[in-house]
Amino acid sequence: MASHRKSRPTGTRVAGIRTPALATAALTSVALLSQSANATPEADDKPSLEDVEKKVGDLYRQAESATEKYNAAKEKTSKQRKRVDTLLDDVAQRTQKLNEAREELGSFASAQYRTGAAAPDTATFLLADTPQDYFDQTQLMDRMTGRQKVAVDDYVTQQSETMKKRQEATESLETLTESQGDLKAAKATVQRKLADARELMSRLTAEEKARLAAIEREKREEAARKADELARQQAARQTAQDQAAGQREGGSSASGSTGSGSSSVTVPADSSYATKADKALAFARAQIGKPYVWGAVGPGSYDCSGLTQAAWKAASVTLPRTTYDQVNAGTTVPLSQAQPGDLVFFYDDVTHVGIYIGNGMMIHAPKPGTYVREESIYYDGESAIHSVVRPA
Repeated sequence: MASHRKSRPTGTRVAGIRTPALATAALTSVALLSQSANATPEADDKPSLEDVEKKVGDLYRQAESATEKYNAAKEKTSKQRKRVDTLLDDVAQRTQKLNEAREELGSFASAQYRTGAAAPDTATFLLADTPQDYFDQTQLMDRMTGRQKVAVDDYVTQQSETMKKRQEATESLETLTESQGDLKAAKATVQRKLADARELMSRLTAEEKARLAAIEREKREEAARKADELARQQAARQTAQDQAAGQREGGSSASGSTGSGSSSVTVPADSSYATKADKALAFARAQIGKPYVWGAVGPGSYDCSGLTQAAWKAASVTLPRTTYDQVNAGTTVPLSQAQPGDLVFFYDDVTHVGIYIGNGMMIHAPKPGTYVREESIYYDGESAIHSVVRPA
């Protein structure tokens, strides 16, 4: 407002007198200021298309991270439920044995009471819930036969072990409840992130969606270019290694310098690995076109780690369920030495994975709303690649 007052000279204004020109100018400037105040925040509040693309991408990655946490919680819940079921079965069996031991003690007590062979306090001991309290009383122990003593020992042992297993089952149930809580929280997070992403996309106009599609096409083209570059580098490397191997076989001493800077870190893929990898890749290719569904492990749909797990299972190799564990289920190799069948992991938090097929390409289940497909490993930029792991 101060900028509109500079035109009013101080000390010359006559109170109560305004000319029509001044009134018109004042009204005009107020109107323009009002329009500017109303329009500017609205323009500033609307994010750019690039911001929307980044935000949507971030939301999908956050959803994928939550999906992996959901997978981990689901796996933990499943294991814990099996443990609880096993413990409860054990408790039931031990309780049955405890009841049988109690019945045997009761038969001894009844027989002794009918025949008068024992005093009433002996019967109380034999039928007590905690006979160990009486076990150390010598006057009672002297009255028991060897068979009775064995029965008491068995009862006390069964009672102790049953109580221990009941405690383990109780603790396992508490852990199961906690795991189920984690499962629900992870599921809610996934659903919230996906809903936010859909909401952002729904706000775009048809023109903005077209522009966004063009941006994505450019990214795919750049990713394909990077994949071609990697393929050429890998082919050149393989040619150099083959030539070096041929020279060594020919007894040439000069061959040692060929690729000396990288040969020391070469991780070979033996023939058995190649055979397994072929089976894994054949399975993965057969899944192309099936939808991404978070938490899915097939056969009709997959998430990223569910696909890689299922593919390697087809090659008789067991992988863990989550990306967090799969990244540790093999030998890490340089990207330049990636072989078909290797697992390519993405992002610092290791929340995405695909299976390498060669020439800078992979098969993966990208994100919700998409389908299993072949794509460049540079689909989200080179910096997104975390590591490459050979699983078998």
